[in-house]
Amino acid sequence: MKVVVALGGNALGKTCAEQKELVKKTAKPIVDLIEQGNKVTIAHGNGPQVGLINNAFKGDMPFAECGAMSQGYIGYHLQNAIKAELKKRGIKKNVATVITQVLVDKDDKAFQNPTKPIGLFYTKEEAEKLMAATGDTYVEDAGRGYRKVIASPKPIDVIEKDVISHLIEAGDVVITVGGGGIPVVTNGEGYEGVAAVIDKDFASEKLAEIVDADQLIILTAVEKVAINFGKENQEELDKVTVDEMKKYSEEGHFAKGSMLPKVEAAIMFAESKPGRVSLITSLEKAGEGIEGKTGTIISK
Repeated sequence: MKVVVALGGNALGKTCAEQKELVKKTAKPIVDLIEQGNKVTIAHGNGPQVGLINNAFKGDMPFAECGAMSQGYIGYHLQNAIKAELKKRGIKKNVATVITQVLVDKDDKAFQNPTKPIGLFYTKEEAEKLMAATGDTYVEDAGRGYRKVIASPKPIDVIEKDVISHLIEAGDVVITVGGGGIPVVTNGEGYEGVAAVIDKDFASEKLAEIVDADQLIILTAVEKVAINFGKENQEELDKVTVDEMKKYSEEGHFAKGSMLPKVEAAIMFAESKPGRVSLITSLEKAGEGIEGKTGTIISK
């Protein structure tokens, strides 16, 4: 199958040294999918990383450029780890990172309502001091602490889609739309970057549609999506229809800062074309999930 795998930025570590070690573990289940005969394209988040880059430049580097930097160094680590794991198994495949721009609407309402958490977690007191000092907005993020938020517009198109499609059809492993892609808008001469972070789950979904993938795999910290999460009546979801998942979403079962965008992206892909399937599961269970043995499988 042709699959797009969406890997969370938080799974990549908070420092370069930590990331180098984590991607070695990340590469193994990804290469499992490749070894099964699937054409695998990898997307990834960059929430912690782009925030660290922005902080390092003390706000002097435009946010689009910070996104491009994060794509470069995350892709560099990922492609080396995947290539090493392929070589270890005797699989000859090219692996490449494509620095990817993603088109957004300059009039997207998200620019008036920043919601995307980036960077490190802070206590309430630390966040209040930072807000007073910088004028930035910090909000509580899914019970884990306070993080800076910026605009998160919806993706419209992937600018480098033809290059990406060409590489996929050639059988290469592509790492793309890193961090949701570099958000750009059209101008008279082409494109220009804007201060935003596109949610990697929505960007992955848009990419999966564009390259005509059979399955979108969204990786998270848990093996299956659950309703009534953390309660006595918690229930893990196995095979779910799009309509059932929409109902659960409307009932408020999924947290905005964590599971909700994954569920929404999975629904979008599953209903975009007959036969398309979305899978939400953990990194370690991706191989079993694509075989239908575990994870939350969403279909029309």
